[in-house]
Amino acid sequence: MQHSSIIFYQSSFMKKRHEQKLIILSIGLMIAFSIPISLIFNSEKSVLGYPMILVYLFAVWMISIVISFVIVKKYDE
Repeated sequence: MQHSSIIFYQSSFMKKRHEQKLIILSIGLMIAFSIPISLIFNSEKSVLGYPMILVYLFAVWMISIVISFVIVKKYDE
């Protein structure tokens, strides 16, 4: 029983470089979702009928999901 908890303990930590990548991603998202940057896309233009700010917010959100998936997938290997 104790042996399996040691293996779980060792495998539950990510490598430092993957943690650093996720931290950089988080800081980038904080900057991307900040009010001054978001207001750049608050215009009358629309993409396929959707306001530009919504397209920007959902695009950044989707890209961040894909990037974090790639980082975690590399960790899992």
